[in-house]
Amino acid sequence: MPRPSLREQLLSAGLETLHRKGFNASSVQDITDAAGAPKGSFYNHFESKEVLAVEAVREYQEQKRVLLDILRDQKLAPLRRLRKYFESVNQAAVVAKFSTGCLLGNFAAELSSQSPVICERVGEAFARWSDDVAAVIAEAQRAGAISRNFSSKALAEFVIHAWEGAMLRAKVQKDRAPLDLFLKVTFSRILA
Repeated sequence: MPRPSLREQLLSAGLETLHRKGFNASSVQDITDAAGAPKGSFYNHFESKEVLAVEAVREYQEQKRVLLDILRDQKLAPLRRLRKYFESVNQAAVVAKFSTGCLLGNFAAELSSQSPVICERVGEAFARWSDDVAAVIAEAQRAGAISRNFSSKALAEFVIHAWEGAMLRAKVQKDRAPLDLFLKVTFSRILA
C-alpha cells in the first residue's frame, strides 16, 4: 500500500485535531505537529486553516459513508435499517467516550457566525445526510411502517436535528442517556 501523501497526512491530522479540539482551539501548529510535518509545509497544501476545515468536512462525510451503507441494506426492512443506523452512530459515540461528538454539529455551533464557507459546506453535508435518511423514511412510508402525516424530508430533518441535540447533551454529560432517549422517542412516537 502506498504511503499517504503529505497533503493526506495533514488532512487526516487536521480532521482529527479539529474534531477533538474544535476549530478555534486548533492551531496550524497543532495540525502539523499531529501530522509530523513542518509548519511551513501546511501552506504548500492548504491556503488556510479554514480551507483545510472545509476539506475536513468532506473527509468526515466520506468516513461516515460506511455507517450510511446500513441505510441501503435491502435485507432489512426500512424502519429496521433506520434504527440500526442510529444505534450504530450512537455506539460510535459511546466507544469514543463522547469525547468528540459530531463534527457537523460541532462546527455548526462553533462557526455559525464566523465562517460562511465552512457553514456552507456543513449545510451541504447536513442536506446530503438528510436526503439519505429521507429516502429510507419514504420507503418505510410506502410500506406503511411510518405515517405519511409529514413528508419524508421533514421527518428526516427533524430526526437529524433531534439526534444532534441528543449528541450534544451526551457529549456534555459524558453519558449515553440522551442518545437512548432519542432512540426510544424517535422509534416509538416520531417514526411510527
